[in-house]
Amino acid sequence: MRLIAIGDNVTDCYINQRIYYPGGNALNVAVNCKKNGVEAVNYIGIFGNDDRAEYIKQCLEEEGVTCHRSRKVYAPSGQPGVILENGDRKFIPGKRDTCQHLFSIKLVKEDFELIKNYDLCITSCYSNLEYELEPLSKACGIAFDFSEKLSDDYLKRTCPYLTYAFFSGESRSEDECKSILLQMHALGTKIAGATRGMLGQIFYDGETFYHGKAKEIEVIDTMGAGDSFIAGFLTAHAHYGRSIPEALSYAAERAAETCLVKGSFGHGHPMD
Repeated sequence: MRLIAIGDNVTDCYINQRIYYPGGNALNVAVNCKKNGVEAVNYIGIFGNDDRAEYIKQCLEEEGVTCHRSRKVYAPSGQPGVILENGDRKFIPGKRDTCQHLFSIKLVKEDFELIKNYDLCITSCYSNLEYELEPLSKACGIAFDFSEKLSDDYLKRTCPYLTYAFFSGESRSEDECKSILLQMHALGTKIAGATRGMLGQIFYDGETFYHGKAKEIEVIDTMGAGDSFIAGFLTAHAHYGRSIPEALSYAAERAAETCLVKGSFGHGHPMD
């Protein structure tokens, strides 16, 4: 499998430690897919014109992820604040007027010429690509992270074009999660899944509901665990061809391992 990620990159700023880490939903999934053994991974995002952007690109290079067709704009990198409480990360507002707030990607012919060389694209509700999903789906398969953005209108806009859909269902009952999964599949998504923290996962493929278990560990930092889970599932199911139960188990292991690392995938840098 060849994977392309389109979306956000930021520097997660750990306020108390005065350290920032590279992050962002799409970027995290890209890096973790490469760590998991996906042969070719590219990231398309919007980089600022500051030292933080250059550091993010340096980290991508070290992880073996290319960033062909990414954009560079005259704005600072996204800088969400993070406070760790017993290993769980809490976000606080960061700088406004960053490249993540001011700009979104408009895919053009040259982008699609690159994208069609990949088997699967991962993007999310944070990437402002909703209106690009239809043409994107004609170039390759699409995996989409909804987080908690699950209104009926939003699902109708996005689900018809998706191969994989993921959402956060930790605050919802099992019946609520199943109802959303059924709705996603009815709208056209082939495989949909809800992650529910320590309650595990529920996935649906149009025929069967599958239940996965979370791995119990001593957590250091939960940052990026959900992205690591998505990367693990996509790697196991789409790259290695494993069954959904096997992919859920592998993804849970990868998410647990991420909880033992500071930041989404390490590479801490002192804050200015």
